[in-house]
Amino acid sequence: MSAENSDYDWDLLSSYAGLLSLATVSIYLGAHGSLPPPRNADGSRNEEEEVPERMSSGDAYLFPVIGSATLVGMYAVVKYFGTAWINWLLGWYFSVAGVGAVWKSSIALARWAVGDARWKAFDEVAFTIRKGNAKRAAPLLSLAAQTPSLFLLPLAAVPSALYTFYARSILLTDVLALAFAHNALALLKIDSFQTGCILLAGLFFYDVWWVFGTEVMVKVATSLDVPIKLLWPKSLSFASERGFTMLGLGDVVVPGIFIALALRYDHHRAGAPPHARFAKPYFWAGLTAYVLGLVVTMGVMHVFGKAQPALLYLSPACILSFAAMGGLKGELGAAWAWSDDEDDAKAKAPENPPKENASAEGQEL
Repeated sequence: MSAENSDYDWDLLSSYAGLLSLATVSIYLGAHGSLPPPRNADGSRNEEEEVPERMSSGDAYLFPVIGSATLVGMYAVVKYFGTAWINWLLGWYFSVAGVGAVWKSSIALARWAVGDARWKAFDEVAFTIRKGNAKRAAPLLSLAAQTPSLFLLPLAAVPSALYTFYARSILLTDVLALAFAHNALALLKIDSFQTGCILLAGLFFYDVWWVFGTEVMVKVATSLDVPIKLLWPKSLSFASERGFTMLGLGDVVVPGIFIALALRYDHHRAGAPPHARFAKPYFWAGLTAYVLGLVVTMGVMHVFGKAQPALLYLSPACILSFAAMGGLKGELGAAWAWSDDEDDAKAKAPENPPKENASAEGQEL
């Protein structure tokens, strides 16, 4: 069938493809950013590295409850007070937060580009505030950064400044949203597959109810003009006359932290040092399931012409990918019992890792 006579809406299909690519690349990079960083020669953590937040099963149970309360609160504000002032307030908040998010992401990119060894060779600038006398001064605040990080800070402020004072374009929205997603995936970690399955199952029902059961989710998502969503224009030429397709950051970050956990489990199985090559079967299974789940979401949305709760498809896809890979590997019980806590991981690390993962070279899938 020729392109001229085709019934396919190539502009819309290109928009779906672009949005799918943004989400997938974001998860891939964020998951790799969640891998444990190399330690210093004395075994200590680099001061520039942030300590990640770990989500336990108790947190996972509460997450849909807290999310629902927040969503209802925002819906009430939008419905009874309008969107102007809340968009103004949140716009400023995310602009300021965006400087930090873009800065951290640009540091990660620069560190990857020059290599970890060369990065640590740069001078470190430290800033410390202490309280007390000279002998018993306790640090209240301590900040440290390599010198290239300081030069990246002014550049990191550019997207937020343009977004706030010039124009809230699709490009700037995506730059800030991708930075938020990357930092969330790198710093927010779930401690086990048990916690991950609880979180995905809870948010499965959360997403279905607030999208299909009420107008709350769609109303809030379409009313807020803040960089918490990925956008792609419905045009091959990137024109915006037809509008754009949209994917909320929650539909990237929530499955993404589960896929990032799968990558860290692959790293644990391989017994590989940071940044070494290792086989990634659980990671690729999860990422493939995410892509397929998002394709189904877009397909159903396109056919029925209604907004879809993406986690209706993504949550089962991610959980089943883990269960299927664990079953194929014959280690589902071990994977289910594994903890990502660093101390537990060291204590439980096998002395002899599986032979299929023993080689650090040539086994990356």
